[in-house]
Amino acid sequence: MLHIDRRSLRIRLLAWLGGVALLVVVTTWLLHGILLHSLARDFLGERLQREANHAVAQLEQDQTAVPTALDSVSQGYQVFHHLYVLRFNGSVSASDPQWQQQLAPLLEENGDALIDVNRGTQHMLVYRRHFEWQGTQGVLLVGEDFSQVEAGLATLHWWVGGIAAVLLGMLILLNMLAVNRGLIPLWQLRQQLEALRSGKRDRLSLVAPSELDELVDQLNWFMDDIDLRLKRSRESVANLSHALKTPLAAVTQVLRGNRPIDENRRHKLLSRIEDINAQLDAELRRSRIAGPNAGRMANVTRDSLRLIEMFRSLYPERIFDLTHSASEEEQVPIESHDFSEILGIVLDNAGKWSSRRVHCDVAVTVTALTLTIDDDGQGVANEELSRLGERGTRLDERRPGYGLGLSILAQLVARYSGYSQFERSPLGGLRVTIALPLTGEVVN
Repeated sequence: MLHIDRRSLRIRLLAWLGGVALLVVVTTWLLHGILLHSLARDFLGERLQREANHAVAQLEQDQTAVPTALDSVSQGYQVFHHLYVLRFNGSVSASDPQWQQQLAPLLEENGDALIDVNRGTQHMLVYRRHFEWQGTQGVLLVGEDFSQVEAGLATLHWWVGGIAAVLLGMLILLNMLAVNRGLIPLWQLRQQLEALRSGKRDRLSLVAPSELDELVDQLNWFMDDIDLRLKRSRESVANLSHALKTPLAAVTQVLRGNRPIDENRRHKLLSRIEDINAQLDAELRRSRIAGPNAGRMANVTRDSLRLIEMFRSLYPERIFDLTHSASEEEQVPIESHDFSEILGIVLDNAGKWSSRRVHCDVAVTVTALTLTIDDDGQGVANEELSRLGERGTRLDERRPGYGLGLSILAQLVARYSGYSQFERSPLGGLRVTIALPLTGEVVN
């Protein structure tokens, strides 16, 4: 049996286009029949009206003219299918006595009008004309057989229907060609995706309609993002291999040695293990960077409040303030975990180095998200500000740490094409300003 895939876009388009074409053709054909019949009736009615006016004009000139005309029309009625019925001075005369009784009730009605009269299968179109001559009222009926005209119209209508059916078939064929032609870019896209999956190509290159431009761009962005994550994963493995090789060798040597582990060596061993743990934590945090194409949104207000509450618990002796311009439901195209990581790194540093207070301001505009974090600590010397964010750099050894947080922050900000700035805070400590674009453009 012929299987039709109802989910197929091609079948759906053909069904809709075919259905619309059928509806238009059938509606047009029906309207053609109605309008054709109406035009023919109006045309014949206008001609009957002119004949009635002409007959009344003759009667006004010579009363004997109309009976004479009626007699002549009576002889040719069977040929020309015309009919006259006249009531004047109380007498009624007709060109066809068979219709006189049928049309007699029309003589009693008022007003001039075009009237349809049916007798069996015969359809007569009659125009009634009232007139006055020498103070006497009269009524003239002028009729014509409309049946043969209708038969001719019906034949013409069915011929038009046959032509319309042929045109409908041609239209369906043209629709099939147009749909097949229009779906070629989708077939090409499917072939390129197959080639992409098999490794024969690394990007999509498709001359597609403008409606598919966004789709192709998004697919290319996702592939670039996957390539970047793969590259970052490989770099993380290489970094871990390089960074952990020496301390692991040292720890292994100590554990395999016969020398007793005194307090000094134990501290060194713990220091090596803590370095390994810090390196692992940093690389894991880097691996979780999703980037702007992850397709997940961050709720700025909710995530900011959650982080502020968390750091208030971690640093109960500090005061964490938050101001924000975003609504409670507003979301930004930044992956939620990335946003928490960015703001969390800066708040953690501010909590460590502040004296009493940390203030965070979150501003959302149409084009960018701006985070401004101030603390009232001792700050950083102006000549040292440029070194902040360098991997492994610690400008102050009084607090625990490994100098990796701001390095990860720099990578996160760069991943979103934003920038970070370090300067003296009005509170006396350090001000960190982070701007992330929300429109895909680089923030300057």
